[in-house]
Amino acid sequence: MTTPTPPEIVFYEAFDEEAEALRRHLPAGLPARFEKGTVQESGDRVPPAPLISIRTQSLVPAGWSGRLRGILSRSTGYDHLLAYRAQVAPPGPDLGYLPLYCHRAVAEQALLLWMALLRRLPRQVRQFGAFERDGITGRECRGRTLVVAGVGNIGHEVVDIGRGLGMTVLGVDPVQRWPDVEYVAYDEAAARAEVVVVCMNLTSDSRGFFNAERLGQLRPGAVLVNVARGELVSAPALLSALEAGRLAGVGLDVYDQEPALAVALRRGEAAAPTACRAVMALARREDVLCTPHNAFNTHESVERKAAQSVQQALHHREHGRFLWPVP
Repeated sequence: MTTPTPPEIVFYEAFDEEAEALRRHLPAGLPARFEKGTVQESGDRVPPAPLISIRTQSLVPAGWSGRLRGILSRSTGYDHLLAYRAQVAPPGPDLGYLPLYCHRAVAEQALLLWMALLRRLPRQVRQFGAFERDGITGRECRGRTLVVAGVGNIGHEVVDIGRGLGMTVLGVDPVQRWPDVEYVAYDEAAARAEVVVVCMNLTSDSRGFFNAERLGQLRPGAVLVNVARGELVSAPALLSALEAGRLAGVGLDVYDQEPALAVALRRGEAAAPTACRAVMALARREDVLCTPHNAFNTHESVERKAAQSVQQALHHREHGRFLWPVP
């Protein structure tokens, strides 16, 4: 009997379409294993390969550090890798990410969410059964003020989309990277905002940025969309703002305590962790749209992600370092 070749890389959190794309790009000489679930759901007690690849929901055990050569996150954000680096003894495994694959996809998901909220799409769909138009008069984008909080690569795509719709676009970011963006302080932006799209990096300074106080500064009737990191926006504060009529709608693709939330939802656990309950309450509302951290997920970006993931793995195999290392 032939002994199976041990994998050189294991891809966790690889949904079916992504796994198919990765297989298309992987060379025959790079044996790999694919897991649909997270590291913690896999049952692996020791590192199954010298290189592992995760997304944002896997919790890599600190004890794996000395037995891994590298961890590649198939994401544009890397705050979870920085958190891992902080809990293991140096030097730890090499850490890599994919900074360039999904700018347009995420920006278009933000557009999808804010337009659906402005036009009250969930209620429109519900009222089709009676062909009823009461209470579903929406709002157009043209002439409205769009605030982009965090104007990196994704944020700049949102700026371009907003301009294309005839919106007034303001950027909020301490780093004024783009000369074509009108930057203002948050206080001014909040007072004018009718749509807010959160594209910020998660740092110690930005964690919890959109708390009750800052949400209270928003122009009444604004809608807020978060396609960045869940830890930037307080879910309980969002719920309070909606219940008070301060916000007109919320669109979320990312969540605080996302690994716990994802596992609880997949298992159908009625008693979710306390930190997840506010998110579940939001998801039950008609003025809230929740998607499963899916903004990156287009055919185009999945193909780019697969190609760049394999490029990262091969570069690490040949040179002992990632082409795009985590700073």
